[in-house]
Amino acid sequence: MKFFSWFWIGCIGAFMFTGCKSEAPVISGTPESAPAHIVSAEQVLTPDILRSTGTLHARESSALSAQVMDRVEKVLVREGDEVRAGQTLVILDDAVLRSSADQADSTVKAAEQQESAAQTNADLAASTLARYRQLEAQKSVSPQEMDEMTRRAEAAAAQVAALKAQVNAVRAQQAGAGAMLAYARIVAPFDGTVTSRMIDPGAMAAPGVPLLQIDSAGPLQLQTTVPESAIERIRNGVKLDVTIDSLNGQSFPGSVIEIVPVADPATHSFLVKVALPLSKLLRAGLSASAEIPAGTKQAVLAPRSAIAMHGSLATVLALDANGIAQLRYVTLGQVHADRVEVLSGLSGGEKLVDDPSDRSLSGKRIEVQP
Repeated sequence: MKFFSWFWIGCIGAFMFTGCKSEAPVISGTPESAPAHIVSAEQVLTPDILRSTGTLHARESSALSAQVMDRVEKVLVREGDEVRAGQTLVILDDAVLRSSADQADSTVKAAEQQESAAQTNADLAASTLARYRQLEAQKSVSPQEMDEMTRRAEAAAAQVAALKAQVNAVRAQQAGAGAMLAYARIVAPFDGTVTSRMIDPGAMAAPGVPLLQIDSAGPLQLQTTVPESAIERIRNGVKLDVTIDSLNGQSFPGSVIEIVPVADPATHSFLVKVALPLSKLLRAGLSASAEIPAGTKQAVLAPRSAIAMHGSLATVLALDANGIAQLRYVTLGQVHADRVEVLSGLSGGEKLVDDPSDRSLSGKRIEVQP
């Protein structure tokens, strides 16, 4: 009986002893602490750069179409083929055109033969008239015979003139038929590359319907639009940096070569063409942007290491007055080496958690690490 009494007394004592050793509950209002490196945002005077986006184009581009309606007999090139100026690219069925050209040639030959015969008669009539004039001086011909020979010579000369005009007319028709026959061969207007093929053999070609697209060989150019507020800063020959987004932001030196003098009435912007150096990395159709100097401005710059991207959203962990990290969404602007411009969401002088993407520090008191 005493054994059981002491057993229960021991159990109760052990329970009370364990209860005294339990940890005190955490007060929910006290933030958790965490160590982190801290960097600062700065407000500085930076160059004001206007980024104008556009597309890369060839210096020359031509959409080739037929001048006559006819069936396509052969297409001699495909996309990506390099061509030379004057090279035949498409051949049309020229049976009808060749028949017209041959007929024009025959007409010209017949007219030339008639002109030659008329010229012979005119020469004979002229020489006969000359002899009659000698006889007239000797009183050996009558005035009636003299008048008849004069009219005959004049008629022969008039016939020659008429046939010469006819020959000129049929020669013009011959030239036209030859030109029409030449339209059956579509040739490259300059050295370049076939960028698009829109026709196949057997199809009908018609005037104004594109068959091939040819881009000229050589360096490309950026065609971009500049707002009217910045157009005064652009002149022919101005050097601009051109950035290609698809090439990981690689930049190329550019030079303004043309400014279209008329603004787009809808966007109030001007088309500007920027010449680029020859490079195998650059291809027509790539998206690019030109950096146009626009003076200076006050900007808030934050280290790029303090920016965390969540999809398309940029965030920072900024410390409040109590040293607690607060998650903020920010709008980013231009990149300046290892710093990036923050357009909204941050002020100069604020403290930021460095490299915040690998830890969840929002709402924690930051213990600054050296």
